[in-house]
Amino acid sequence: MSNTSPSIGIAGITGRLGHLCAEEAGALLAGGLSRTADPARNIVSSASELASRCDVIIDVSHASLVPAHAKAFAAAGCAWVLGTTGLDGAAQQAVHEAAGQVAVLQAANFSPALTMLLSLARQLGAALPDYDAEILEVHHRQKLDAPSGTALAIGRAVAAGRDDDFEAVRRLDQNGKRPDGAIGFASLRGGQVVGEHDLRFFAADEEISLSHRALDRRVFARGALKAALWLADPCRTPGLYGMQDVLNTP
Repeated sequence: MSNTSPSIGIAGITGRLGHLCAEEAGALLAGGLSRTADPARNIVSSASELASRCDVIIDVSHASLVPAHAKAFAAAGCAWVLGTTGLDGAAQQAVHEAAGQVAVLQAANFSPALTMLLSLARQLGAALPDYDAEILEVHHRQKLDAPSGTALAIGRAVAAGRDDDFEAVRRLDQNGKRPDGAIGFASLRGGQVVGEHDLRFFAADEEISLSHRALDRRVFARGALKAALWLADPCRTPGLYGMQDVLNTP
């Protein structure tokens, strides 16, 4: 780890969010990672090569690449900010193994306000265990996964507040009668919506809701850079962190 400003790499630099992360990193940018190398733009195709020149890497690439990235970044001793969602069990296990060797920050969403919504979702889940919890998310028409990783993170927060097994109570198929204790999800795709998430708790005689609207995709890039600078602190020990650690929220 360097003693001055950290050197930052971007995995998935040619994607929409990766490009914005690179702009936010500015002079701290040490290079990028993509499937196709581009020496003129300081982009390589080897995760190990990028990790060798960086203190921390912001990874907004693809879920299929996570196991390989975990191995390469841990071997290089490079801190890892992971924003890729849609991970399967094997990929998530690779993340946990990497966190035993280097500092890893994993977040489905880098927005500070959304991080606060997750904290409130846990609190409401705990305080209103008998209310029906439903999550609606809206994204642009190009988004591949549904529900979004952020929507699932909100559902996990509600389940954690209730001390429930999220996998047992999540309801992705909304056909049929609503089971008691379920956490429901609905997804809409259209246009170029950056990202909208609504969490609603229903009772027979009242309702409470939490909402978050991303107005500019740069909020995620700025949050990712904030996370990278926090994670690159020389005192940061190996382990798995989240945006709540960056913001010092419960």
